[in-house]
Amino acid sequence: MVFWPLIIIAFGCEATSASFAFMKADSALSTPAGLTTHNLDSLRIHETARKSGKAGKLFAIFTGSLVILGGFVGALASLRNQKPAVRVATVQRPQAGGREVLLNASGYVTPRRRATIAAKITGRVTGVFFDEGTRVQEGQLLATLDDSDVKKALYAANADRDSSQAGIADLQVQLKNAETQLRRAEQLQGAGVLTQEQLDNARTSAESLRAKIELAKTQVAAAETRIQEAEQAVANCTIHAPFDGIVVSKDAQVGEMVSPVSAGGGFTRTGIVTIVDMNSNEIEVDVNESYLARVRDRQAVSAVLDAYPDWEIPSRVRTVIPSADRQKATVKVRISFDKLDPRILPDMGIKVTFLGEEPKNQKGAWSAAALVPQAALHEDGEQKIVFLVKDARVERRAVTVGGSRGSDAEIVAGLLVGDTVVISGPPNLHDGQAIEISQ
Repeated sequence: MVFWPLIIIAFGCEATSASFAFMKADSALSTPAGLTTHNLDSLRIHETARKSGKAGKLFAIFTGSLVILGGFVGALASLRNQKPAVRVATVQRPQAGGREVLLNASGYVTPRRRATIAAKITGRVTGVFFDEGTRVQEGQLLATLDDSDVKKALYAANADRDSSQAGIADLQVQLKNAETQLRRAEQLQGAGVLTQEQLDNARTSAESLRAKIELAKTQVAAAETRIQEAEQAVANCTIHAPFDGIVVSKDAQVGEMVSPVSAGGGFTRTGIVTIVDMNSNEIEVDVNESYLARVRDRQAVSAVLDAYPDWEIPSRVRTVIPSADRQKATVKVRISFDKLDPRILPDMGIKVTFLGEEPKNQKGAWSAAALVPQAALHEDGEQKIVFLVKDARVERRAVTVGGSRGSDAEIVAGLLVGDTVVISGPPNLHDGQAIEISQ
């Protein structure tokens, strides 16, 4: 902005010189009486005016060059004075009773009880009574399927049973009459009135009716079985929660077809809802075979969720899966939380630190004085350094590093709790450089 007056002065000088030359030419065109003459020589610009205009142009070019040079120098000065932006963190006090870090790993939160509920039969969804995030109880009704066909089959089975039972009643009446005739025939045959053939016919009629009654009873039992089958088919049209949990996925809508097997070219759903038992959440990590000896049952573990990096969750090793992954050369380790929290959700990313035994108080043993993020550490040869922030400037500080605790490093010497260190910034930071702290 300071160079604009020079530019205006330069252009003003050039304009003034030109105006002066043309004014002289104009005065030559006029006579003392104010009359115009026809002398063409009077229109020529005198040599003094031409020299004056040329000098003005040279002055303007010189002034413009100075303006450009000054702007370039000013830009360089502003770039030199620009402060780099950095992100900082505060040095934290380590928790008392810190343990030795044996191994770091990363994994995910996985529930032991997760179920995708599907129908036992193929049918059309007629009702859905849940949504994502709904907390359900064991046995709660979740969805219904079209049961019109299976109900008709149930009515038919009931009708068959009733018909068979009615036939048994009729046969029993006939049997009672046949037994009466048989007793009468036996008496008459004993008196010599009826022949043996007539007695045999009466006995055959009674026994035939008894056989028919037994057959009808068997038919009634078969009808009862068909009724139970039809009732089960009707029951299969209702889907209930198998355990207490929370709905995490709604996989079907009213009007869609569902089936226990994939069918219909991808237009048939195989699941209706996915339920997770939040009380069964645990951590699953892959541990390299080379470090498996550092893991043992009931070992103390410190877990940090990616979503809550400042929250350390105490946990313990629950089990080591007795099988290795040949492709990745890892073994799965499952870790249980000491205390569950609603913030812990399935499939969240998590970092874990396998801890050693409780430290013993020994003479000469180093103890961590502070904790800083691993990103604050830099290597300078064989030395670890950090950039300490003081009065908007960075100070190079050599530190003694102990172990690590998750994403933090233990600082044995060189820093105090409450100091501010740079965790992110340009790679060319140097001692004493002015900086600007970004949020």
